Amino acid sequence: MIKEIGLGFGLAAVIFMGMSGYDIMPLILLGAAGAGLYFIARTRGLVAKNFNQGGATIFQNISFSDIGGQATAIKELQEALDFIKNFGKMRALGIRPLKGILLTGPPGTGKTLLAKAAAGYTDAAFVATSGSEFIEMYAGVGAQRVRKMFQTARETAQKIGKNNALIFIDEVEILGGKRGQTTSHLEYDQTLNQLLVEMDGLRADDKVRVLVVAATNRVDMLDPALLRPGRFDRQVKVELPDREGRVEIIKLHTRNKPLAADVSINSIARETFGFSGAHLESLANEAAILAMREGLTEISQRHFHEAVDKVMMGEKLDRRPSTLELERVAVHEAGHALMSEYVRPGSVSALTVTPRGQALGYMRQTPEDDTYLYTRDYLENQIAVMLAGALAEELVLGSRSTGAANDYQQANGVADQIIRAGMSELGVVDPETLPQAIRYRAVTGILRGQEERVGNYLSRVKNVLSGIVEILLEQEKINGDRLREILRTGAA
Repeated sequence: MIKEIGLGFGLAAVIFMGMSGYDIMPLILLGAAGAGLYFIARTRGLVAKNFNQGGATIFQNISFSDIGGQATAIKELQEALDFIKNFGKMRALGIRPLKGILLTGPPGTGKTLLAKAAAGYTDAAFVATSGSEFIEMYAGVGAQRVRKMFQTARETAQKIGKNNALIFIDEVEILGGKRGQTTSHLEYDQTLNQLLVEMDGLRADDKVRVLVVAATNRVDMLDPALLRPGRFDRQVKVELPDREGRVEIIKLHTRNKPLAADVSINSIARETFGFSGAHLESLANEAAILAMREGLTEISQRHFHEAVDKVMMGEKLDRRPSTLELERVAVHEAGHALMSEYVRPGSVSALTVTPRGQALGYMRQTPEDDTYLYTRDYLENQIAVMLAGALAEELVLGSRSTGAANDYQQANGVADQIIRAGMSELGVVDPETLPQAIRYRAVTGILRGQEERVGNYLSRVKNVLSGIVEILLEQEKINGDRLREILRTGAA
């Protein structure tokens, strides 16, 4: 308020002097110079505002027990942190303290939570920032912010009586990208150089021992100087959780939610292969929202089932396809479902013609087990399921449609994977030197073989296919149990 009043009086005085005949140009130039200096000083001083107000805090309420599905990463991280926690034993054995720990893995797997739990585990002050906070158009600003970050960590630890401080840098690939890639100016390189200097300056006998923890999902972009021993000494992989891990995470995110008696967490975990911790948190939240919309006080299994679709595909759309398009979508999805049940009984979780996201309809499979290695039979079965939608359209409606374009793209990718893995008739080959004509014939041969297989099967069960389409058009959705009941009775 005082600044605004002062500026108002100053401007009024300048205008009065100008109207009185005084030469006010020197005052205008002086004011412009002062404003420029103030802007530069304010820009360079942003780091103090960001870090002093951004908060170096202790996360005593977050522990490793609050993080599910990452037992291996937690064990490896705790082992690294014990070097700091048990400083006396480390010093007696002459062990050099770790300066940095790099958390790598897909988004949403809990890297930030692990860093917060690490701060509580080591009883350290916690300073969190992002790599983008250090990048500015003004030379030297990034380097100054790096220095201020380490200074803030030490000062805050001293203020609250701690001997340890933990600095967490998210998206470190922005700050620590490979040098020499930016030709316009060297601001990126100067900022990274300053981080390297600060990490080199960390000592075991410092009054406040500082540990740098960084997270990235693009470790390939980092400068090699950051990854050498003495900087980021340990790399901890934080991967997507397996089924047991997903069970733990779902239990954590549903412990404050009223669950109905029919809820099976194991069943939910089985349907969510490939989900990260963030996806599972969203899943539990969406299920609770669906229950609230219905005015219920408990969350049922069907709410979780619907939430899986929403997290994977998006919200239901208001737009409705025409009657002919809806019939084609139903035929397409029924073809996928029939072939999926044929190659692996019990694999279909649901099929629907309700539009979600970019899909007019979809068939969702339930993985029997988390699979990381694939045989040729498994991959060929996947191709068969992908091609079944278009072939069902051709069998029932007499033609295919553009709705199968994504299926074809995926089928081509799987066929190419068979060749690259040395499981085709070509044997072990180098994909880089393999002539395109030979590669094309090999891929086409795999696809043609599966097309013939799928066509023969769908022709045998055409009546059942037509019956499933009728039910799907009437009810819009069929769950896996109902589908298998239809297949057992052979009824429409």
